[in-house]
Amino acid sequence: MSEKFLTLGIETSCDDSGVAILNNDEILCEFLSSQIKDHSKFGGVIPEFAARKHLENLLPLINTALKETKISGRELNLIAVTRGPGLMGSLIVGVQTAKALSQVWNVPLIGVNHLEGHLFAPLVDSKDLKPPFLSLIVSGGHTEIIKVEDFGKYELLGETRDDAAGEAYDKAAKILGLKYPGGPEIEKLSKSGDPKRFNFPVPLKNTDKIEFSFSGLKTALLWQVKKFQENNEEIPINDLCASFQRAVTESLIAKLNLAVKLTGINKISASGGVSANGNLRDALRTSKKFRAWLPEIKRCTDNAVMIAMAGKNEFDRGNYKNEEVIADPSLHQL
Repeated sequence: MSEKFLTLGIETSCDDSGVAILNNDEILCEFLSSQIKDHSKFGGVIPEFAARKHLENLLPLINTALKETKISGRELNLIAVTRGPGLMGSLIVGVQTAKALSQVWNVPLIGVNHLEGHLFAPLVDSKDLKPPFLSLIVSGGHTEIIKVEDFGKYELLGETRDDAAGEAYDKAAKILGLKYPGGPEIEKLSKSGDPKRFNFPVPLKNTDKIEFSFSGLKTALLWQVKKFQENNEEIPINDLCASFQRAVTESLIAKLNLAVKLTGINKISASGGVSANGNLRDALRTSKKFRAWLPEIKRCTDNAVMIAMAGKNEFDRGNYKNEEVIADPSLHQL
C-alpha cells in the first residue's frame, strides 16, 4: 500500500470555485460552487463579478473539505492551484488564497497550468490510459489537440484560428435566443431536431493541417436565421441546433482522425466543457480509427480534482521549486 500523500486542489480560473482533496490518486472529497445562475442573466461571465463570488465561496469550500475528510491543513503534503490561463481576478483569488495557506500551514505549493489540468481529467477514472496519447481539449476558451509523449512532455499539434468550440456554441445559442451557457441548451434541443436538414459547412474538414475554425459556421447559422426572419417564417430551432451540433462534432472528429494519421497514435483523450456533449461523446466512443478515454460528465468542466492530479504528478516528476506562484491569465503553452 502506497504511503499517504494528501493534495489540496484549488481551481478558480473562470466562474466556478473548485476544491478537492486527494490521497495520492484517491479522491477523498470534491466540491464545486457554480456561478452559472449568477452570470446567466448577463448572457456570459462578468469577470469582476466572478472574482467577487470566488472571494465569497473559496474559503468556506476549503473549510468544508477539511471537515469532511477530518484533515487539518498542516497534514497536507501539497497544495495545487490553477495559475492560468483564465480571468485575472479569478486567478488572483485562487493563487493568493493558496499562497496564504501554504505559508500558514508550511505546505509546498505548485501552480498548475489549467490546460494541463484538463489533460489529466480523463485519467481520474481511467488508470489504464498511459502515454503516448493525443489529448483533445475542447472548451469555451480552448480547442486544441496535444500530443502527450509523456507527462510533462507535450507538443501542440493544432488549435483553433478563432472561436473555441464552446465559445461557438455560446454565440450560436445567443443567435437563436437561447440562454447561457449555450452548449447544454443546443444539445437538449438537438435531440428532437434533424441534424441533416441544414447543410452547414464543416470548418476546415478537408485541409491537411490540424487546425480548427468555428467563426464561419457561426456566421452560416446567423444568415440562416436571418433568412427565416426576413420571410416571416417560423424558425426551426431544433433542426438548426442539431445541424449546428453535427457540424461542430464532424469538425472535431475530422481533425482527430488527421492527428491519428499523422502521428500513428490511436489513443485519444478528450476533456473540457464541450467533451460533455453527448453527440461528441458518441462519435468519440464509436470511432473505428481510435480508442477514446473520456472524463465523467461532472469533470468535463473546470474542477479541482484535475488540478490536484496534475499538481501531484508534477511534484512526483521532481518539478517542485520553492518559488513564488504568480497568476498568469495569458498562460497558454504547456
